[in-house]
Amino acid sequence: MLICEGGYPGRAAIWNEDYPIHFQKAIHRVRFHEQERNRWFLYFIYYLETTGQLRQYYTGTGIQHFTGEALARLPVPIPPIAEQRRIVGILDEAFDGIANAKANAEKNLQNARALFERYLEAVFTRRGEGWVKKRLGEVAKTQYGLSEPMNEEGKGFKIFRMGELQDGRLMDTGRMKFADIERAEFEKYKLQPGDVLFNRTNSFELVGKTGIFALPGDYCFASYLVRVLLNPKTMIPEFLNYFMSSGQFQSSVKRKASRSINQANINATILSNEMIRFPESLELQDSIVRQLDSLRGETRRLESIYRQKLAALDELKKSLLHRAFCGQL
Repeated sequence: MLICEGGYPGRAAIWNEDYPIHFQKAIHRVRFHEQERNRWFLYFIYYLETTGQLRQYYTGTGIQHFTGEALARLPVPIPPIAEQRRIVGILDEAFDGIANAKANAEKNLQNARALFERYLEAVFTRRGEGWVKKRLGEVAKTQYGLSEPMNEEGKGFKIFRMGELQDGRLMDTGRMKFADIERAEFEKYKLQPGDVLFNRTNSFELVGKTGIFALPGDYCFASYLVRVLLNPKTMIPEFLNYFMSSGQFQSSVKRKASRSINQANINATILSNEMIRFPESLELQDSIVRQLDSLRGETRRLESIYRQKLAALDELKKSLLHRAFCGQL
């Protein structure tokens, strides 16, 4: 049995293969005189980790360690071997069932997300009459965000960063930073409901994320975000937000990104030159937005159900471990 000393202290696994291999010094090896006790001890370590009891054996303040000395001091309950077999057999069967249920829930969660993505792509691929194709710069202006030091003390105005751009929206996570600037300066970057923001700098996977602002209150935005200011007579901002979040737009704009180590950048000029397709009728744009909003709402409802199921399965594992090591199984 191998147990992590650092990194993720207490994480454990049993080696069951039969070929030569070594293990590094940041991992402990444990060998019981009676080998079948390994699985009992594996579940016991998992129980201590999930309940937080294992932390009392860690050392270090920043990076914590589960040292060999601490492992040697760890008291381990050792019931008769027959009782161990019975309990381990119950846990093995239950955990296999939970693993299958989690795999199904995760698959359903992915399917719910994929359903919306497929519909989104279909809307912008199967266009009807009255659609036009223009450069984004023909229907909107772009503006880089604020480049100022930020603070966590609440001085100034809340400022959105790329981490608060989530699921097509600007989210106040409760952990936002502030820009301590004068009101006159803030007004240049103050967000208005319906503003669309584009993440111009991030890892290649995340660059290009787009979201719409719809919150009350005073907020501004940081320099690695670009605000897209639409002509309201040409396009509804919610429509643009959906289009810029579509796979076809994201793929196209990312192909033009400049790349460096762990970083990609799409500047406002590239963004302004990107082609967009939309119906000239604002009524049709609004109808499409309402359809997408409805499906996204249903998708989020399904995602919530599957996330709750995954959380419930994790709680079931903890409950079974608690009962196993408290003499209740």
